[in-house]
Amino acid sequence: MSFSYAVALPDFTVLAEQQGSTVVNISSIKNAVNRGNQQLSPQEEHMQEFFNRFGIPMPPGMGPNDQQQKQMSATGSGFILESDGYIITNAHVVGEADSIIVKLADKREFQAKLLGIDKRTDVALLKIDAKDLPAVKLGNPKNIKVGEWVAAIGSPFGLENTMTVGVISAKGRALPQQENYVPFIQTDVAINPGNSGGPLFNTKGEVIGINSQIYSRTGGYMGLSFAIPIDVAMDVADQLKNNGRVVRGWLGIAIQEVTEELTEALGLKDKSGALVAAVNKGAPAGKAGIEAGDVILKFNNKVIETSSDLPKYVRLTKPNNIVPVEIWRNGKTKILKVKIGEMPSDTMQASSKKPIKESANRIGLVLKEATTKDKKMLDGRNGLVVMKASGPAVSSQIRDGDIILALNNTPVSSVRAFNREINKTPKGKTIALLIYRNGDTLFVPVKVAN
Repeated sequence: MSFSYAVALPDFTVLAEQQGSTVVNISSIKNAVNRGNQQLSPQEEHMQEFFNRFGIPMPPGMGPNDQQQKQMSATGSGFILESDGYIITNAHVVGEADSIIVKLADKREFQAKLLGIDKRTDVALLKIDAKDLPAVKLGNPKNIKVGEWVAAIGSPFGLENTMTVGVISAKGRALPQQENYVPFIQTDVAINPGNSGGPLFNTKGEVIGINSQIYSRTGGYMGLSFAIPIDVAMDVADQLKNNGRVVRGWLGIAIQEVTEELTEALGLKDKSGALVAAVNKGAPAGKAGIEAGDVILKFNNKVIETSSDLPKYVRLTKPNNIVPVEIWRNGKTKILKVKIGEMPSDTMQASSKKPIKESANRIGLVLKEATTKDKKMLDGRNGLVVMKASGPAVSSQIRDGDIILALNNTPVSSVRAFNREINKTPKGKTIALLIYRNGDTLFVPVKVAN
């Protein structure tokens, strides 16, 4: 038996006519040193080839000769939140700018004032001296569905008021190597350099997100794009407007998803919850007794289905509130009381290490015990620096320069002791290594093959 579905494709012409005037082009101008004969980046070469092919002049600041001028200009997008000149865009579009020019759909240009940025959510709020501007209508991202049609309007490669369409391919997406304060909307809408900061519309003409990121090896669109849900962005924008900065709740932990391999390695019952990869001892979580290897099942009586749920709940909790946190530790549940702190602005920095020639252990690692300088970066903890990774370690995405903090939730003490435990591990068993990398920590499952 087969099924056929007759579905009418949406008509975006009315949306383009009614909402195109709410989208703005943003030029971020930065004073720059002379690049001389420095070679263009692959992304710059890609854009130059694109414009040459179609005989279109390169936008200001993007041509090879423009790179030698004293000022450099980058192009992005934004949209009008309020008719009296409040405009929202991405923090990475305007965060490094010395001056910002906003160009409206009617070709008027304004010098914009940056009211504030929030790098953690990649949101920025601008203000221009104008009145009676067409403002967007805001939708509810909680009502979106995978497969729903959506449209983006922006300035890809500086081509103003360009519309692209597609569907929502996932929602609540947590991206790797990020703090995951944003449950991204994933789409297949074509997003390219210059689209950043522009609106993502539903078929009703309501903004449900801000186009922010793409996954790409070339700098151009490759089928995946990510938007910040508009409710998250508006919470940030309101705080920037009223206070000039963003205050959010903070636990002081690093988390990751619970995978099938990690459930085996850590003896967990299922894959729900958020696995604690690291704890800042002086932070609220550390003071309350939360430890690396705990799995947070509930936060303030809210169930944590996936790891991306936790940052959202913590972010929305006001500092100094005391909330119950249910954890899973060593096969048992436990409830801790945590006094929520305020998210600090500083971030940890990592140092790089050079590999040396040594014999690899059973899982393909050449290790060296952490130096005094390394331990300062690790809050005084011991660690084993990965000097060279090969074999099973490489297959498990362990990299040179990583620092191993724990083996199966037990802190490491020395290379000799670590290798002794590895040698005692039965063939085919999966172990869990707690890794420090570029300021972040994560558990990595490694299967002992030999």
